[in-house]
Amino acid sequence: MKILVVGGAGYIGSHMVKLLGERRCAVTTLDDLSSGHRDAVLTGDFVQGDMADTELLRSLFARRKYDAVMHFASFIEVGESVREPAKYYRNNVANTLTLLSAMREAGVDRFIFSSTAAIFGTPQYVPIDERHPRAPINPYGRTKNMVEDVLGDYERAYGLRSVCLRYFNAAGADPQGKLSERHDPESHLIPLALQAASGRRAGLSVYGTDYDTPDGTCIRDYVHVSDLCEAHWLALESLRDGASSQAYNLGNGNGFSVLEVIETAKKVTGVDFAVKHEERRAGDPPRLVADSSAIKSRLGWSPRYADLDTIVAHAWAFERARKPS
Repeated sequence: MKILVVGGAGYIGSHMVKLLGERRCAVTTLDDLSSGHRDAVLTGDFVQGDMADTELLRSLFARRKYDAVMHFASFIEVGESVREPAKYYRNNVANTLTLLSAMREAGVDRFIFSSTAAIFGTPQYVPIDERHPRAPINPYGRTKNMVEDVLGDYERAYGLRSVCLRYFNAAGADPQGKLSERHDPESHLIPLALQAASGRRAGLSVYGTDYDTPDGTCIRDYVHVSDLCEAHWLALESLRDGASSQAYNLGNGNGFSVLEVIETAKKVTGVDFAVKHEERRAGDPPRLVADSSAIKSRLGWSPRYADLDTIVAHAWAFERARKPS
């Protein structure tokens, strides 16, 4: 298959490009490198550019007849989306519409979209299945929710079929040690803990220890990035085989508290780094755990790296190989 990966130089996108190359797909990565890294694109063709550039998109689609497009090029920081909503609506919604228009013009009718658990807002029940009401509480979640609605309309009107994959907490790193998270600034718990263990930061803050959970800290569902990519591959195959549009929740179905993650990081690394307890942050639900039974039953997805120790160990191998900044 010939696949265009938009945002393929970022964390999840680069892991996907690697997997597509291993599955002998002809891959083209489009990324503006605003947050991605050129050296993370390990296979295929690379084009530096923006999905808002209509002429660039037309030239890409004229150059090769793609079987599908995978979209990883959204902005993802919740706090920033509250401070700068225009940035998020412009890129995550308007620029995605530009990409979809170019696809329609070129006759490409298969689309894999990176969505998020943030479309659900504060959960009414846990674990969260696909029937859970969608009620996002921040601009980031609203932009993803809007695109999901757009994709439903586009299938009905234009026959463009899509799979929306709603990540809970993507984590871990390439088991071969070639790729990992490299956000700047970093905001995810596992890499922050590992940076504290490696000495790249002085310590780690825990925001809120008085939640209604067993140890008082928030509980989240961590899914290995390689397992996420395998889900994308199965979704791609389903569209190739004629399936209609679908949306799936992606998680392990197991929740780990912030303190459990920190203790696992200390155990894996052998480093007892400093931890500071802070006040709660606004908008942090106590529990976010996925019910992924739908994608398991319909597409046969099963996470290979479901235990937290393995997820942390893969990320630690990459962190340990980095030179101190």
